[in-house]
Amino acid sequence: MDGRSGMRAADADREATAERLRAALEEGRLNLHEYDERLGRAYGAKTYADLDEVVADLPRTTPAQHAAVAPAAPPTATGAGGTVAESGHGTGSLLAIWSPWLRVAGILTAIWLFASVGSGHLGHYWPVWAIGPWGFFLLMRTVSGHGQGWHPAERRGRARRDGRRRR
Repeated sequence: MDGRSGMRAADADREATAERLRAALEEGRLNLHEYDERLGRAYGAKTYADLDEVVADLPRTTPAQHAAVAPAAPPTATGAGGTVAESGHGTGSLLAIWSPWLRVAGILTAIWLFASVGSGHLGHYWPVWAIGPWGFFLLMRTVSGHGQGWHPAERRGRARRDGRRRR
């Protein structure tokens, strides 16, 4: 053997090959059995040729920052106080905050209603114990200005804007 193929591989080379196999498993290019078998061969490899043989039929991976598809920028609408995203008072952010509460309130109310109809009388409205405090908290956040970075999507948006300003 001559050239790179005959050279002995280092632990870092085996680790890089193992990472490439893991990526292929996550992409669906390998099933679990193939991954396990190839991983054993990668860690048992002595030369670069042995490592190359393990990944010969796999495409090279592309780092995420070099991928062809870039995430779309969030839409912004301007108003008197700047963009909707900056003010934090857009209907989208209110809907994002209140929609989980509305879903849970609807589900719990439906359960209470079916149980009441099944028993023949309307019982105590017990969902209030779950949705009441949560609704009160959301109401206070909405009234006091929830755009102060409380919602995770707003925090991510602010971090992106701050990063762009620094550049």
